[in-house]
Amino acid sequence: MDKISVLGCGRWGSFIAWYLAVRKGKQVWSWGPQGDYAYEVLKNTGKNEYVALDKSITLTSDLEAAVARAELLVISISSQGLRGFIRKVLACRGAKTKPVVLCMKGIEAETGKRLSQICAEEGVPPENIAVWVGPGHIQDFTAGIPNCMVIDSSNVALKKQLADDFKSELIRFYYGNDVIGTEIGAAAKNVMGIAAGILDGGGVSTLKGPLMSRGAREVARLIEALGGNGLSAYGLAHLGDYETTLFSRHSHNRMYGEMLVKGQKFEKLAEGVMTAAAMKKLGRDTGVELPITEAVYDVCFAEHPQSVEEWKNLCMDRIAQLFSRDTKFEF
Repeated sequence: MDKISVLGCGRWGSFIAWYLAVRKGKQVWSWGPQGDYAYEVLKNTGKNEYVALDKSITLTSDLEAAVARAELLVISISSQGLRGFIRKVLACRGAKTKPVVLCMKGIEAETGKRLSQICAEEGVPPENIAVWVGPGHIQDFTAGIPNCMVIDSSNVALKKQLADDFKSELIRFYYGNDVIGTEIGAAAKNVMGIAAGILDGGGVSTLKGPLMSRGAREVARLIEALGGNGLSAYGLAHLGDYETTLFSRHSHNRMYGEMLVKGQKFEKLAEGVMTAAAMKKLGRDTGVELPITEAVYDVCFAEHPQSVEEWKNLCMDRIAQLFSRDTKFEF
């Protein structure tokens, strides 16, 4: 599959287009909607803050053409907009016959559905769906710093084909073996990233150790309740991504949490906010206790008092409740 359309030209979409064209020599179309900020920046300047648009990449706002020309579709947009967007994609000629790779992390807040579930519900054949997740920041990749990622699918042949085809010295791919765990773990790490940012902003970064261990256990319980393998929480999609989410200055979710507790506004997308809402719903539906998730949800959706100091105290009091619960066995 040498002809690939990357649908979405924001932070990750533009990087994927760059990676597949420059590092893998694919024929790449990069799509974004007319008038969208990310698309207009690439159109007018040929670059964004992350990558330069290589001359071999065709930038377009014509979704019909982008879908028709490709053998493979990679989607990288905001997760909460996937359902409406996949409907538009499937209305394009030949879309239902083409593999779809979801390079995005999230859970639909309204329904608690995983992203691959949404695609299947809207008409993408399940055997044509794969997910691409795992640790790594674009700033590191473009600087030549390598990392490892995961491609998962219920279609074993498809995930092996993609992982083998996309691997390079920059990104080593592993085959995932639990789509439920891979997707839930990847989405949930953004919630833990917000929690880490709250700890940083509140001056208690030392508590990120307990956050890492208890957070992974919390996510494992949810994965198991949803029919996945709890061990997936300790793989690359979740625990393996903690370094780039809980500690990195590049992490949107960690920075969102840090600025939130300081009463400042973060202007970029932090997927963990709506994922916290989705996970809270899943916890309620499955009967799984998710104390860290619920604390993050409470802070993200609480009303702000006028005083910054009052707000910081409110945030830290909610987080402190996690560490004043009844003593329990660790496992």
